[in-house]
Amino acid sequence: MGKGKLAKFADMETYENVFQYPYSVVARVPHSDLQVGEHVLSPKGESVARIPFEMQGHWREQYFHNQNPIVLELGCGKGEYTVGLAKMFPDVNFIGVDIKGARMWTGATQALQEGLKNVAFLRTNIEIIDHFFSKGEVQEIWLTFSDPQMKNPRKRLTSTWFLERYRRFLSDGGFIHLKTDSNFLFTYTSLLVEHNHLPVLVKTADLYATASKDSIAASIQTYYEGMWMARGISIKYLKFCLPHLGELTEPDVEIELDDYRSYHRDKRSSKDKAK
Repeated sequence: MGKGKLAKFADMETYENVFQYPYSVVARVPHSDLQVGEHVLSPKGESVARIPFEMQGHWREQYFHNQNPIVLELGCGKGEYTVGLAKMFPDVNFIGVDIKGARMWTGATQALQEGLKNVAFLRTNIEIIDHFFSKGEVQEIWLTFSDPQMKNPRKRLTSTWFLERYRRFLSDGGFIHLKTDSNFLFTYTSLLVEHNHLPVLVKTADLYATASKDSIAASIQTYYEGMWMARGISIKYLKFCLPHLGELTEPDVEIELDDYRSYHRDKRSSKDKAK
């Protein structure tokens, strides 16, 4: 029988490769003690105090002890890409980010057991991801099977709201990889990228039908990805650059909604399209 959530959280407290800063930690300082610039916004738009993250801007020297590039997986789940990529590229540093600690435990445990020194995990809310990295500290971002957030554009991890935050720590022209089963999210992101004239390196609506044998995006397959493929749903992939210059705006286009929400669930909304 596998470990329960409480046991996993107890493990994570002792893991040297895990850093935990969820809102429950960030908001410990009373709001009345806030100074200018020492606050963040919760997903509900509430202002909460920020505990400074001492390693911001110093991940290489303080944790990885090298000057290799840093790549983030945002919404890493069990860390399948974080760990898989770290094995493939030992000269690159990888950090998996998610708020679900019980899932993250799987990847963090595997990385420790296999002695992967180029792997770390950060448990926090992605809305405040820019408080953990400094300007130019990160070179690439992977978004693997993110929630398409069909009802809330601001919560989409490829929205202009998030892209502006990525600009604060992603190197100028750094890469963003989107791998998704959601036609809605793929279409939305493709339209946003085109609308803002962001350089596209790879775009395919059926990754495994078009990928070459050495394709990085096709070389790692997650548990849920296999489920989607078994259901006949193609995997989409988009790789684009995010320059620092230029105002980012949302595309004003209605997009057909996915007819499912997650595995074994039908969509809940009665709407057929959304922006």
